[in-house]
Amino acid sequence: MPDTNLAAFANLKFGIGQPVPRQEDPILLQGRGRYTDDVNLPGQLWAVVVRSPYAHGTITNLDAAPAKEVPGVVAVITAADIAHTGPLRCTVPLKNADGTPLRNIDRPSLASDRVRFVGDPVALVVAETKAAAKDGAEAVILEVDPLPAVTEASAAIAPDAPQLYDHLPGNVVLDFRYGDAAKVEAAFAAAAHVTRLSIRNNRIVVCSMEPRSAIASYEPETDRYTLNLGTQGVFGFRAQMAGIMKVPVEKMHIVTGNVGGSFGMKASAYPEYAPLLHAAKTLGRPVKWVDERSGAFLSDAHGRDHEVEASLALDAEGHFLAVRLHAHANMGAYLSTVGPMMGTANFVKNVQSNYTTPLIEVVTRAAVTNTTPISAYRGAGRPEGNYFMERLIEAAAAETGRDPIALRQLNHIRPDQFPHKTAADTTYDSGDFSALLEKTLQEADWEGFPARKAESASRGLLRGRGIGNFLECTAPPSKEQGEILFGEDGTVTIVTGTLDYGQGHWTPFAQVLHQRLGVPFEAIRLVQGDSDRLIAGGGTGGSKSLMASGAAIVEASDQVIEKGRQAAGHFLEAASEDVEFTRNPDGTGRFAIAGTDRGIDIMELAARLRDAKDLPADVPRSLDVRHVFDQAPMAYPNGCHVCEVEVDPDTGHAQIVRYFAMNDFGVIVNPLMVAGQAHGGIAQGVGQALMESVAYSEDGQLLTGSFMDYGLPRAQDLPDIGFGSRPTPALTNPLGAKGCGEAGCAGSLPAVMNALVDALRDRGVTHLDMPATPERIWRALQG
Repeated sequence: MPDTNLAAFANLKFGIGQPVPRQEDPILLQGRGRYTDDVNLPGQLWAVVVRSPYAHGTITNLDAAPAKEVPGVVAVITAADIAHTGPLRCTVPLKNADGTPLRNIDRPSLASDRVRFVGDPVALVVAETKAAAKDGAEAVILEVDPLPAVTEASAAIAPDAPQLYDHLPGNVVLDFRYGDAAKVEAAFAAAAHVTRLSIRNNRIVVCSMEPRSAIASYEPETDRYTLNLGTQGVFGFRAQMAGIMKVPVEKMHIVTGNVGGSFGMKASAYPEYAPLLHAAKTLGRPVKWVDERSGAFLSDAHGRDHEVEASLALDAEGHFLAVRLHAHANMGAYLSTVGPMMGTANFVKNVQSNYTTPLIEVVTRAAVTNTTPISAYRGAGRPEGNYFMERLIEAAAAETGRDPIALRQLNHIRPDQFPHKTAADTTYDSGDFSALLEKTLQEADWEGFPARKAESASRGLLRGRGIGNFLECTAPPSKEQGEILFGEDGTVTIVTGTLDYGQGHWTPFAQVLHQRLGVPFEAIRLVQGDSDRLIAGGGTGGSKSLMASGAAIVEASDQVIEKGRQAAGHFLEAASEDVEFTRNPDGTGRFAIAGTDRGIDIMELAARLRDAKDLPADVPRSLDVRHVFDQAPMAYPNGCHVCEVEVDPDTGHAQIVRYFAMNDFGVIVNPLMVAGQAHGGIAQGVGQALMESVAYSEDGQLLTGSFMDYGLPRAQDLPDIGFGSRPTPALTNPLGAKGCGEAGCAGSLPAVMNALVDALRDRGVTHLDMPATPERIWRALQG
């Protein structure tokens, strides 16, 4: 249950609910951030990765001798040099339909006998300078006997498809099935109407602002590795790298400074890191590697990539009877840590959305192909599940002559149905979906659309409107550290295992602590990227950071208050049970004897404890607390986006001209930052809907390998985005928060595509796949 005490001081200037600017912005805007490329160590060497130019083939010769002759080259690391290291593996415990575990792949850090995608690393060249390392990499002789390639999941499972692994017949790593197939089939058989759509969830390049980079070092005195790099959480990353290097976790130190974006891509280890650590140890010098954008396009995990047959069964009144997804999920050439999760379990949880659909069936065949591996990308199956459902609803409404708004409201879960156990085996705790939808339509001026459509038509343009009425399931919060330290310099430091890679955790975490303890907001610091400081940490991902770290801060604050009562009792010469935690008129935390004006401010109490000598045994030596929040169930952020587009029928060009997003994110700590998160997610959703898509040639060459070939949304592609909030607090965590980081994608994909289909429906177009490029729209109109 949310802690009502947190709302008691909502009028604090820096308290919960206030639009406080991000504290790190002045640092970053002045160029004072510290990214991995800013780290330079004495005596460091430089590394460049040699990658396969072939999508599939057998290595017949890998000759490093010419590279070693290049001036400045110190070493060339190949698979034989790191044979003692462990593989990279998928860690999600998914099972096949027959109950057997997924067929895992032991991915080596460097390929030795076979390459399986363009970009597969085969060697690491280490030199005195980056230029020398590049020259050395170009001198490595790699000879490959090419093999046929396959780039689509559905093609990979065909009987005559090239086989990537001997232990994976048909290239299938997972035959996933969820739901009672017999009951679902019976529901479809008895349905008054069935809507069916073939939907492509296009592959995405993550395109983080900061390409991956790392600097590895080794301390022979302690037999300990240190790896500086961008991550989404150093605690879990340390365990993963220790496993790969086959050393105890205490022998691995992970450090992350500022991170220039990730969106899921930097959450797990990559093949480059083990060779870097090995080189640092064997050469006795730090080794630095900074990828370039061309390498990032090839080697950074891609996102999405599913081929889906989606179906929705309705009864005569329009009630949803069952939804069914039959999918092919492209894993790429290897399994990432969470690769199969998106097109399987996350489809199940999120296609339910905010509707009472009683039956769900998801059948997914996950297959390997000769492409860059797939991993989590903003939403990681959550936007997709909502996208499939919203497209089905729009199509069903059009096919049956129903109002799509009324159809949604007819099937919405009602407030009196909470807690609501879903067909996806989740339990929703709160929400008012129909009321939120109605408020969205009012704010978006739904009734004024016909006049705007007519005005567009007067200019020869087709205008359409679309809804994205979504609900997504966040990742369940894992154990999370909540440490609070009162420094000698008057600062108060929060130590957390989540990690900010662009979200701006410092400010909202400080708001929670400021409101809870009344410590000065400007004195609060945040430590989050050093594995040596952590005893727990789930990292950042799945829109769970505030629920996890926020709850840890709340619980740690309660412990600070209890210690403060004991300490204040000593200094005030009163029994601790007579001391209460209260506030000064300015909100400053204060411990006072109940019923009197005698008390001591929290910061003064912390200072007196530091300076005190010979304290009694029952008096705390400080107010410092190191606490681990156990975890809470997942939450269910939801909302509704309304998009309006104009389409030029002569060119197929589509322009988003109006956009409004109404959200239920539960208790919002910082509305300014939440709106920013929503805007970012919407922009990425618009990018996928209108322009972003990875393309491969038949032989597996990446055709969209740079920003010359791969489109990203720019400011001119987006209108002003309206943002509204209609919260219902979550009942599953102390803050009542629901998470917001990925919801922008969940609402924007269906809103944009529904708007486009609405604009084109009068011309006979009933479905359009992403990305809706001008060419694709033009061809649809001609058809």
